[in-house]
Amino acid sequence: MPRLNYYRRILSAYLLGGKSHLTFWHETPEENRNAHAGELGEYYMVFAEKADYPGAYDSAGIPLLDYHGKIGLQQNPIAIAQYGLGNYNLFRRTGDPSRRKKFFLVADWLCSHLEKNAQGLAVWNHHFDWEYRDTLRAPWYSGLAQGQGISALVRAYKETGDSRYLEALRLALAAFFKSANEGGVAFTDENGDLWFEEYIVSPPTHILNGFIWAAWGVYDYFLATQDHAARELFARAVQTLLRNLERYDLGFWSLYEQSGTRLPMTASPFYHRLHIVQLRVMHRLTGEDKFASVADRWERYARSRSKRTRALCYKSAFKLCYY
Repeated sequence: MPRLNYYRRILSAYLLGGKSHLTFWHETPEENRNAHAGELGEYYMVFAEKADYPGAYDSAGIPLLDYHGKIGLQQNPIAIAQYGLGNYNLFRRTGDPSRRKKFFLVADWLCSHLEKNAQGLAVWNHHFDWEYRDTLRAPWYSGLAQGQGISALVRAYKETGDSRYLEALRLALAAFFKSANEGGVAFTDENGDLWFEEYIVSPPTHILNGFIWAAWGVYDYFLATQDHAARELFARAVQTLLRNLERYDLGFWSLYEQSGTRLPMTASPFYHRLHIVQLRVMHRLTGEDKFASVADRWERYARSRSKRTRALCYKSAFKLCYY
């Protein structure tokens, strides 16, 4: 049944026309050259298309993603945070008050939608079931949502100094210090490497883009507060990436995750491009040359027609076998 529903979503998104949740996610990844290391300014990716999302909104002006079928229109906290960050970037560039209004609608939504999970930690929940490997049953939370929500709220706090935003930030960050078994989003592997998990599943899958975006939230919290524990947490995440990045390299393309399956889960062209952009940002934030060198290598893969074709074949085989 999960595999059947997966293909129904793909059919709806790509063959039947109209807008789907993919309309929001699949903008062209773009590094934001106006964002600088050590400075809490514009966000590290542009998100301009997301700021002008052409899909549905609720009555308060919060974007809704259309998953079609039984799921239908839903609030997705990751998408809401990214919509807000895109509008924040445009507000900082133009001074447009309408962009500022949209950003603060998101910031206030994030404050009011933090919810305690079963272990008492404050998280941004998804209130719909989602098929990953097994079905994630609502409500479910995500390290990616925690990181993106924090990145939005630190900028709201910077603009206003409002203690509501700071309190929400402190509550949201706590999930990064707890393991998934304790209601958090962290996982420490047998080598002592610290991961932030996009999907809370066992065994963990270490989705690359979600880990990096989550880590940026921790970094932003440090910039906003100068909190020593957040700085150390980000430093550990950086070392995890440096030690494990080669595990995501197939020799012709990048992996989406560490799937633990016989066939690896190759990144789609969109996610491969996203990985390249994220690694370039990581190089700017940390000064670690390995991030730039791997990004250069993966850029070369993307320019090769034969490597793109091979990656597509791997991706298709994985979907047929495991979804």
